[in-house]
Order: sequence, then structure tokens, then C-alpha cells
Amino acid sequence: MVGEKVTIPADDAILNGILTVPEVAVGIVLFVHGSGSSRLSPRNQMVAEVLQHAGFATLLFDLLTEGEEREDSATGIHRFNIQLLAGRLVSASAWVSHNRQTAQVPMGYFGASTGSAAALIAAAKQPFRSRVKAIVSRGGRPDLAGTFIPAVTAPTLLIVGGYDTAVIDINRAAFKKLNALKALKIVPGASHLFEESGKLIEVARLSADWFKQYLLKQADKTEEGITSRRSRTSGRKEV
Repeated sequence: MVGEKVTIPADDAILNGILTVPEVAVGIVLFVHGSGSSRLSPRNQMVAEVLQHAGFATLLFDLLTEGEEREDSATGIHRFNIQLLAGRLVSASAWVSHNRQTAQVPMGYFGASTGSAAALIAAAKQPFRSRVKAIVSRGGRPDLAGTFIPAVTAPTLLIVGGYDTAVIDINRAAFKKLNALKALKIVPGASHLFEESGKLIEVARLSADWFKQYLLKQADKTEEGITSRRSRTSGRKEV
């Protein structure tokens, strides 16, 4: 499935992205990468491909401009600026909400590492608190979302590698603070980047199942509402 290069306005920045939309999209998942990564992350691209074959549109995009990325590589100044990263995700979410190909489908977030914290913060903010229907975190740092965690309402799946002991503890603590429907999945034999054979595929499968369960449910509700409105309209008499 071939993606389309897109540019996303975000305050005073322009972000590069890749939007892939299946012929019939049942939802869209925005990918929020961790520090040192980009829209070209092979791990996120692999997960995105699995989601695309499951019927989901995907948006992989850079959270930083090329200049900011160079600055961050040299100084590390942006990688833990979670409010900046969350703001960029909010801008991307607004762009998706106005794009003709994706405006009408339910939205989900897939966050990795520090990107998971940005996903939780963006999902907790208005107006996307009601727009975001599901979240998956891979090897995430949800602790960096701080006081926003209890405000998240979207069903949230936390996935952590079994060897990633420090991050397991972080996710268990965040799991307790989440008030939304939630699940914590520890993948045995996997490290932080899920580089071991078959482990990233397992992440992709778990993610697809989660988004199918919650984004498809929202898509069904949307279609039911459209059908109901059409039925009421068709039953009206002209006067």
C-alpha cells in the first residue's frame, strides 16, 4: 500500500508526514514516535503496514522539523519537551479531522517511548478527548504525561517488553492511574525496542486487535447514526 507525502501545519512549524488510506478505511491511527526517530522509523512502518491491511488509515509524521531534529541531536533539548510534542500531535489530529479522506473516521494513537506520553496528553485535552477512541503504547514512558493520565478517557493498551524491567515498573504505576478502560501486556522475551525475532509482529498483532475492538466499534456506531438519520429524513413528507 503506497502512502502519500503530506505536510502538516503546527503553529510556526511545518511537519512532514506519510498518510496511507486503504480503499475503505474504518479508522485512522496516528503514530507518535520517540526521541531520535521519525516518520521513517522501520518499527513503526512495520506496525503501520499491519494496521493498513486490517483496514486502518495511518499517519506517520515527524514531531520535529529538520532544524529542530539537528538541534536535538546535538543538545537533547527537545526530546523530553513532552508539552511541545503533545502540541504537535494535537496539530496533526486537527489536520486529520479536516482532511477529506479521514475526517469522518474514528481516530486512534500509537505511541512509542516518549511519544506515548505525548499521545496520552493529547488524548486528555479538548477537543480530542472525545475524538480519540483508542490508544496503544509500545515501550512507553507514560509517567512523563504526569497529571494528564487520569483524564484520559480512551481505552488504552500498554505494551512492554519482558526484559524492559524499568519500563515495566513505570507502566504498572501509570496503569494504576488510568481511569479509562485499560490493559497492560508484557511480551515475554522482548527488550525495549522489540528487536527479538517475532516480537514486533506480536506488538503489531496486539495493536491491531485493540484498534479493531475499539475503533471498529466506533465506526459501527457512526454508520448506525448515519443510517438512522437517513431513515428519519427519507420518512419525512414534504410540505
